[in-house]
Amino acid sequence: MASDNRRTGVAPGFVLTRAMAGTVGVLIVLLAAYGLYVVRGIIVLVLVGLFVAISLDPLVRWLTAKGLRRSWAVAVVVVAALILLVGFVWSIVPPITKQGGALVSDLPGYLQRLATESRGVREITDRYHLTDRLTALVSALPAKLAGGAVGFVQRFLGALTATLTVLVLAIYFMADMTRLQRGAVRLFPPAHRPRVAHAINVVTDKVGAYMIGNVVISLIAGAATFACLEAVRVPFALPLAVTVALTDLIPMVGATLGAAICVLVTALTTDIWPKTVVVLLFFIVYQQLENYLIAPRVLRGSVDLSAVAVFLVALIGGTILGLVGAVMAIPLAATAKVLLSGALGPADDEETAKALLAVAGAHDAGDGAPPPGPAPAETS
Repeated sequence: MASDNRRTGVAPGFVLTRAMAGTVGVLIVLLAAYGLYVVRGIIVLVLVGLFVAISLDPLVRWLTAKGLRRSWAVAVVVVAALILLVGFVWSIVPPITKQGGALVSDLPGYLQRLATESRGVREITDRYHLTDRLTALVSALPAKLAGGAVGFVQRFLGALTATLTVLVLAIYFMADMTRLQRGAVRLFPPAHRPRVAHAINVVTDKVGAYMIGNVVISLIAGAATFACLEAVRVPFALPLAVTVALTDLIPMVGATLGAAICVLVTALTTDIWPKTVVVLLFFIVYQQLENYLIAPRVLRGSVDLSAVAVFLVALIGGTILGLVGAVMAIPLAATAKVLLSGALGPADDEETAKALLAVAGAHDAGDGAPPPGPAPAETS
């Protein structure tokens, strides 16, 4: 054995040292992966808070451009968002609770009335005993809710804590967004910092434009639905309109899901002709207007992805983080496309100035390297 080691020129201690170093490295990687797994919930909240902060950053920058300090601009955005949220909840929760409870309790009667008017529906309800099953379900619903009250309270408190955590993180991120951007720029060599600063600006603009535009489109969908249902005299117009506004936030399938719910409730609570047909035609026409008129004007090309790409990205994001992941994935994918497709070419004068100002700010904050000048022009 000693002669074999002498012939190969490898000392036994060297092999043992390398083996121990490799084992220690594997253990460190496993411990790091386990630590990330343990705190995965906190990491998700941090990412969601950062995403919310980036989404609201265009409003903060607009206020700072009007002369407000960034701290005051963040305070104005947060207070305005809280006022709108509280006013929205205060105005819709009582009627939604009342009308939603009435809809659930009257659902078996609506189905029975529809069965008496339609032979096909009557055959289906008689075959599968739908009316009896719905009546039994509605009757047992209060007992089930009372039995799961403790679990409901725990889930509610957990959701409330997570929401407050995301809100606090978003406020901190919005207040320090400029410092975070400069810190990210300083992670790269000085020669690449103007391009990195421009890329960060693209990410912020894409995410902010998409999220604000998506909320605006959802509000328009909810308002238009409420106006249509009120005009046709469909019961429970407010909860149905809120349902459409919320489902419209879901990429690709949300609008269709909200429309299907409204058409189904309209068919159960009113006549097939003309009210249900009118509601169905309204959603068909509105979807075309939203897809080809409202969304292009509101989003203004912030998401330049094909329908298949949007669907796949939303599926991947939804698999990872649920509904929040599906919403977050689309603007991030659009940003990645801009950064990777070569569309992020040399910035124009305005964007170059922003990037250089960010680099200069990073240099003032303590970077020892001088800010880089513009890249030299290529010679043929």
